[in-house]
Amino acid sequence: MEAGIVTVVGASGTLGSEIVRALLKKGARVRAMVRATSNRTKLESLGVTDFVVADLMDPTSLQRALTAEPRAQAVVASAIGSSAHTARTKGDNSRTDNEGYRNLVDAARNAGVPRIVLISILECDKASEVPLFHNKFVTEQYLAERRQPYLALRAGAFLDRARDMVAPKVRKGVFPEIVPGVAMGMIYTPDLARYAAQAALDVPASALNQSVDVCWDVPATGPLLAAAFTRALGRPVVAKPAFPPLLIAVMPLVARFVPTLRDMLAVLAWIRKGGYVSRDSQKQKDLFGEPPTIEEAVAQYCRDKGLVGPTAS
Repeated sequence: MEAGIVTVVGASGTLGSEIVRALLKKGARVRAMVRATSNRTKLESLGVTDFVVADLMDPTSLQRALTAEPRAQAVVASAIGSSAHTARTKGDNSRTDNEGYRNLVDAARNAGVPRIVLISILECDKASEVPLFHNKFVTEQYLAERRQPYLALRAGAFLDRARDMVAPKVRKGVFPEIVPGVAMGMIYTPDLARYAAQAALDVPASALNQSVDVCWDVPATGPLLAAAFTRALGRPVVAKPAFPPLLIAVMPLVARFVPTLRDMLAVLAWIRKGGYVSRDSQKQKDLFGEPPTIEEAVAQYCRDKGLVGPTAS
């Protein structure tokens, strides 16, 4: 598919800006869909000049954005209701993640968008008790119901996060293990962004209308990651719990008054059951090639974060 215009929903977010970077690297013209209150500085520094203002909770604005001429050949949807921006603007997380995405799908269908690339979540179809995960599965179902061509990339847990705690800890010789003793599917944001760009530009139409797990070649544990960091840095790194036991003990009490914390506790409880791993890696291999290894991802992370020199492997 010849590189053309790709609209990125949630372009100003941490993942969204990486997707923008990956698309630009492939020669696409990026149309960034942002809210009126979004900070455009980072996107402008990447070279984005095409902006459309829309909100997932405003169907009219979405219709206007998706019918902007010239039309985009794909939409990549990475927005999430639990973002820091939504919290600052007092948005309703749950409505954004379900009703908002239905609005986006309807607008895309009405505008004749050739494909939506949805950033979904690994094993979301089995996590009905986790609102954040389940809403992604509901969106996948709605895409199929509305017959809107799509590809859902079910990403594992991120090695890096919007507020990355890994690099500062690793510098001190510690890998912060979120759920000690539990293996989980994981991905590094730039790798997911690369897959999203390929899905928008290169994946043939015959491969659309399915969900694809995207993670490393094997599930990761804290000790495996600590060992990979040890080899990448050439000095000892050990895995330790990210949260002290006392904090874990009081979190359920505090969560009664903090909805976002309730969501996080639901995620952690579900991960502890051991279900956050890919059951089908073949689709990822067929569409995007061999998955990254833990070693490859950690080495690249260390280079990107300035933990080692550019020649380190």
